[in-house]
Amino acid sequence: METENSVPVIDLQDFPRQSSKFIKVCEEWGCFRILNHDNILPVSLMAEMREVVRTLFDLPTEIKKCNKDVIAGSGYMSPSEKNPLYEALGLYDMSSPEDVDAFCTQLDASPQQREIRTVNRETIKKYAAAIHGLMMDIMRKMGEGLGLENVSYEDWPCQFRINKYHFTPEAVGSSGVQIHTDSGFLTILQDDENVGGLEVMKKSGEFVAVDPWPNTLLVNLGDIGTVWSNGRFYNVKHRVICKEAKIRWSIASFLLGPREIAVEPPPELVDAEHPRVYVPFTFQDYRKLRLSTKLQAGEALDLMRTNL
Repeated sequence: METENSVPVIDLQDFPRQSSKFIKVCEEWGCFRILNHDNILPVSLMAEMREVVRTLFDLPTEIKKCNKDVIAGSGYMSPSEKNPLYEALGLYDMSSPEDVDAFCTQLDASPQQREIRTVNRETIKKYAAAIHGLMMDIMRKMGEGLGLENVSYEDWPCQFRINKYHFTPEAVGSSGVQIHTDSGFLTILQDDENVGGLEVMKKSGEFVAVDPWPNTLLVNLGDIGTVWSNGRFYNVKHRVICKEAKIRWSIASFLLGPREIAVEPPPELVDAEHPRVYVPFTFQDYRKLRLSTKLQAGEALDLMRTNL
């Protein structure tokens, strides 16, 4: 149930009636839960993908380490001193069939598991295509809500990460992942259906728990979304807290930004009353800035303002 202090809910089958609410939620919350996405991403495929995630993390460590970075942070991440409870696998661009194939090939195990591998590969391909289609649908609705025409996002890479949190009794109350914003435009998260822990920060600085809600998806807006919207959209800060001693899974898909051209707002969002807030920059340069400065919670955007 949606309340004043819970993440807003957007019904994808209730457009254009929800269009104004949708844009307001992007501005005020920077995150929302989506319902009725089954015509693009079926609930049955979500369930299949959950099972694939479990099998991938059960692979031997030497196999998981074959999942190499294409860009920083796009490959296997083992538990570290900073995030000792967190493990992840990923691929750079899930909209690229070649990248999806490469990801699956990296994680091929023994010949005895050939049948399992074939099922996993087909599920991952279907899921990647469905998530990309859902991203494009959300972006179209966003553009329509802002009165934009002829804006294309088709060539934007879509990074994919699957996450596992090894929560133990000793870890209850500690951080699973530190406070951060996502560097890209938007993130679609298929969260754990049973184990909570994700929290988002409102503009007031108050954290709101994102409780499990089966068969739905959560969308977060990131730093590139703020730049592209000329400062209108809120890049929501979020974190993961260990609430109970259980394994927690999540599947995150990130629409990053233009592959090579600079990020800047559409002309319709810049005028005398709404001057340009940020200088144009490429997504890759911005990622490097975040990594070099270790500013992971949106502060790096302050370095890109036009009035510095």
